[in-house]
Amino acid sequence: MTPKAHRTPKAAPGPHAGRRFTPEEAEDLLLGAEVEGGELIPQGSNYAFAVQLKSGGVAFYGVYKPASGERPLWDFPYGTLHRRERCSFLVSRFLGWGFVPPTVIRGGPHGEGSMQLYIPPADNSSYFTLREEGRPELPLVAAFDLIVNNTDRKGGHCFKGLDGRIWAIDHGLTFHSEPKLRTVIWDFAGQRLPGGPVEDLRRLAAALGDAASPLRRELESLLDPGEVDTFRRRVRAFARDPKFPTPQEYRSVPWPLL
Repeated sequence: MTPKAHRTPKAAPGPHAGRRFTPEEAEDLLLGAEVEGGELIPQGSNYAFAVQLKSGGVAFYGVYKPASGERPLWDFPYGTLHRRERCSFLVSRFLGWGFVPPTVIRGGPHGEGSMQLYIPPADNSSYFTLREEGRPELPLVAAFDLIVNNTDRKGGHCFKGLDGRIWAIDHGLTFHSEPKLRTVIWDFAGQRLPGGPVEDLRRLAAALGDAASPLRRELESLLDPGEVDTFRRRVRAFARDPKFPTPQEYRSVPWPLL
């Protein structure tokens, strides 16, 4: 895999071809589409590719992150980051919050990896511009990062798409058993999450406590059992007391910020 810098496409057709697909339909497209080309995305520590996908008469872009392109880390098991991308989508979908783009695990030009639907961003959009807009979805993103234990929420990983929706991407560094929250979203520290999302968290906690639930079974197939159990305890604790924490003095913010 030879590194060669290319630009991420600034705009790409969605997988809808004139109509809206459900996340499940988007997953089917991502799993079954033919990969017709790819360009290395130069940003980031791990290899990621903007790939062209075709399925039937539908053409669209995806972001492909092969396990073989993951940089070894001292605190995350090698070859697991793409699985954490999939798990983050599963949790977002279960909650009904819907800001993680559809993500699957499949083969590609460089072997197994995650394949995520590419979302064209609005120009210069980031968490910092969304904060100025006062978008009401942002506390949900902060809550999501807290429960999945996101170690790398940079400002550019949360943006407004051309569709006007808020999206959150880059979730490879999540679900660690030890507390590792590192994020630029500390604006809600000390505040409480509203009641509706708390009910979503209680529903998630119940599913994680049920060994037969489809969500828990898929998470256990992708993560270490200890990580799933710690995730369950984080969700349960935050659902019981939905107060956002305050930043710690050591390594609470990622670098670079954007």
